[in-house]
Amino acid sequence: MRATTHLPTLASLLLASVAIPVAAQAPGAATTSEAAPAPGEGAADARLRALFHDSDEGSLRRNPVQALFRGDMRYADQLGDFFSDAHIAAEREAARGDLAALATIDRAKLTPVDRIAYDVFRQQTELNLRGFAPDLVALSIVRPLDHFYGIHTFYPDLASGQGAAPFKSVADYENNLKRNAQYAVQIDAAIARFREGMKSGIVQPKLVVRNMIGQLDNLLAGGADQSPFYGPVKTFPAGIAEAEQVRLRVAYMRQISEVLNPVQQRLRDFLQNDYLPVARDSVGLSAMSGGAKLYDYLIESNTTLPLKAEAVHALGLSEVARITREMEAQKTKVGFKGTLAAFFAFLRTDKRFQPSSAAQLREGYEAIGRRVDGRVREQFSLVPRARLEIRPVPAFKEKTDAGGSYQSGTPDGSRPGVFYYNTYDLPTRYMWEMETLYLHEAVPGHHFQISLAQENEALPAFMRFGGNTAYVEGWALYSETLWPQLGMETDPYQRMGGLNDEMLRAMRLVVDTGIHAKGWSRDQSIEYMLANSPMSRTDATAEVERYIAIPGQALAYKIGQLTISRVKADAQKALGARFDPRKFHAQVLDTGALPMPVLEKKIADWVKAGGK
Repeated sequence: MRATTHLPTLASLLLASVAIPVAAQAPGAATTSEAAPAPGEGAADARLRALFHDSDEGSLRRNPVQALFRGDMRYADQLGDFFSDAHIAAEREAARGDLAALATIDRAKLTPVDRIAYDVFRQQTELNLRGFAPDLVALSIVRPLDHFYGIHTFYPDLASGQGAAPFKSVADYENNLKRNAQYAVQIDAAIARFREGMKSGIVQPKLVVRNMIGQLDNLLAGGADQSPFYGPVKTFPAGIAEAEQVRLRVAYMRQISEVLNPVQQRLRDFLQNDYLPVARDSVGLSAMSGGAKLYDYLIESNTTLPLKAEAVHALGLSEVARITREMEAQKTKVGFKGTLAAFFAFLRTDKRFQPSSAAQLREGYEAIGRRVDGRVREQFSLVPRARLEIRPVPAFKEKTDAGGSYQSGTPDGSRPGVFYYNTYDLPTRYMWEMETLYLHEAVPGHHFQISLAQENEALPAFMRFGGNTAYVEGWALYSETLWPQLGMETDPYQRMGGLNDEMLRAMRLVVDTGIHAKGWSRDQSIEYMLANSPMSRTDATAEVERYIAIPGQALAYKIGQLTISRVKADAQKALGARFDPRKFHAQVLDTGALPMPVLEKKIADWVKAGGK
């Protein structure tokens, strides 16, 4: 479960460190100015805002596809250069320049809100810069794709007519053809990087390679007219002349047949014939030369805290034990007489919990949404303007995709936020997990947090449209804990679904560190997850293979949730009857995704001010 748009940034493709929720502006808008100064802002605030603006503009020029996801069409004919030495050097130098400029601004002279922005920018930029250390880049750039963050996992959807790219004019269709051509160039560049890794001995696990081969087989299945890339020309918006439609269909068919399918076939054959034989049998980073140092960095970059693998592992074991006791209580409540393991088997296999159709899932989620909407304002004074749609995961990636995910909409509402639910292996999409999944991915989880951030024009762009995994996923997991206040999980089986999802995040602390720091195998990790939860083998397998592909990312959920829950408990204790959950949630949500240390300080300052 995640809130991501798989953008090929160094943070994702090179280091797989942060799944950034990408927001959007109104189509055609340009991010060329910051919000007007607020009362009380002085010269230092103006300089800080100018730095944020210039930094963001530079980032969009270097990573133009990020602008496209925002709805900023200035670079709509460009995809970006992800794998070159020049791009890496430019990102590194930009981070150094931003920190140097930040150091010239007196933090003490800033407004309280801009002090928060200053702290977020410094913490994130310093952490990103550490990721550009030559030894870490050398371990990452030669593994440019995996089955979770590879360009082949996000770009076909972007170009399909069903993703974030607009297809409203002839120019939109032409821009897409240009991006498609650049996609082919980047695939070849990725192959070249893989070959460098073959020489240096830094390679992906065989498991990851086989999964990528399977994804490419799905993309190549059927004729050119069955390709996701043909999607935009299957239907056209009103206003595009028939002659243009004919011309564009021919152009798209030719590009798919002569450029896109051949390059994807080239990548597929390279992975199968050249790379797979030399890929490693091991799955953890600790088995790779230099991998332990890389994992240390990935833990901190994902959690925003300087944690060590051993401490995270121990925390996970403690949380697993606590949640197990709560699961035992639910088992007793429903009158099940067997062991907890037998109860898990019952939840996995009893037909009453298995959807009979994909439509039943959709209708169920829509009904849950209506129930949550009826209660959510009891806990939230801030509610986003953005609409929410509920859709199935696209078929070409459903096998390796999460059980649920979220894609952000636009601040102006022209594109809704989307909650994706997975229908692959339908009998394993248990209905007892639906309520908690909705709370996490939709309302008040990712849809609230991401939409409120991007709709807040008072924030600098990097806070509206960026983030860190610990906050983004920590908030979504925290949202699951609001089930009593929102009238969810009153059925003990749905409550087991909530505990199962919480258990998943606790097990991630154990299994991710087990794989990458303790030498755990894939099968050992899967069996651990099945022994401690009622999740299906399909889900457990996808989860474990995800941790193998993107080390450290899965740690952020529980670390973030525990931090938010702890600061809430501290605030409740300090404020007593003055504590208002609506005001607390507004404090957490109204400044975008904060690193955990910055969030803790913000809430502590709010409590000192009386929780007003």
